Amino acid sequence: MSKLKVYVKNKQNIVKIPVGIRLLIRRCCQAVLATEKFGQDAEVSVSFVSNKEIRNLNKIYRNKDKETDVLSFPLTDDDGHTEVNAETGAVLLGDVVISLETAVKQAEMYGHSLEREVGFLTVHSMLHLLGYDHETSPLDERIMREKEEAVLEKLGISRDATFITDNN
Repeated sequence: MSKLKVYVKNKQNIVKIPVGIRLLIRRCCQAVLATEKFGQDAEVSVSFVSNKEIRNLNKIYRNKDKETDVLSFPLTDDDGHTEVNAETGAVLLGDVVISLETAVKQAEMYGHSLEREVGFLTVHSMLHLLGYDHETSPLDERIMREKEEAVLEKLGISRDATFITDNN
């Protein structure tokens, strides 16, 4: 079985990182690679940032001056070639940047746990790192959504299983 190294960095101090979230991120990344039958050793970086920082990155790299939940920065060139770590031989997939502030808001808005939201954002971004793009066509969007939900279901954090119920 191929190895995956996930570097998780917290670059914000607004939202406390929940216990177990780093493990969840690693599980999500591994599940995407397994589902996509990515058979090579790989490395990925996941960073938690503030809304201010993700807005700045979104403005610089996507020319969109607004906050977003997650950004993906694949390390593939225009020809689809990926960079490789010279020391380990692992494919450098790229960087995932998550705004925890936005993730908290979206979890509340959608009525599910922060863990489910971060899991979804990680899976979503990993699929982007592997070349999927939901913005190219309605079909591509549907394909990507189905892959996201299939991976989350395998991990036990599917949409149906994670809604928060209010028992008041």
